[in-house]
Amino acid sequence: MGIKERKERHKEDLKQRILDAAKVLFLKHGYEATSIRKIASEIEFSPTTIYLYYKDKKDIMYALQKEGFKLLRTRFTALSNVDDPFERLKAMGRTYMQFALENNEFYELMFVMKEPLTYFDDVCGADEEWDDGIDAFNVLVRTIEGCKERGFFKQQQVNVFSMLVWSTMHGLCTLSLHGHMDHVIRHHLVDIVDVEQVTEKTFEGFVHLLEQLK
Repeated sequence: MGIKERKERHKEDLKQRILDAAKVLFLKHGYEATSIRKIASEIEFSPTTIYLYYKDKKDIMYALQKEGFKLLRTRFTALSNVDDPFERLKAMGRTYMQFALENNEFYELMFVMKEPLTYFDDVCGADEEWDDGIDAFNVLVRTIEGCKERGFFKQQQVNVFSMLVWSTMHGLCTLSLHGHMDHVIRHHLVDIVDVEQVTEKTFEGFVHLLEQLK
């Protein structure tokens, strides 16, 4: 490896360290309470070093969101070999749920915090499409289209129904991540003793409802 390649690798490694530190701090302390100085302190570099790679916090947040969508898209792509579109839809639901619960920092950045979208609208919106979000949503749309061709969801408009499916899964994941499922269990509102069980049972109920729409 030549000097140029080593410098490029060092640059990419440092950028990744900045993103990893910011991801943890944003989730732990919130976006407003996390400063560039705190991120720099976390990786033992000066704030000036961070500004060599990112313009500000929103730039970092947006980079993290893109990284999260890339990871989610990779997981969805792995399901492309599931021929039956309804089985693929169910697998996508489980994959989405697993992604949210295993990568809660990314999930918050991608689907809960408003700052990445604000950055996109203010800085990128006029010059580029939101490819990361569009690509992920289109995987769902194409799967719903496949289901419709097999006789499911005949009376539904594909894009609107895709939004319904996604928003239901998002609600389920967000309630789980923010402790609301646990709150329901503690107050004995459902006859289940485990948060994972209530999330799984709710998902199964949603799948059962979708099955009735054939």
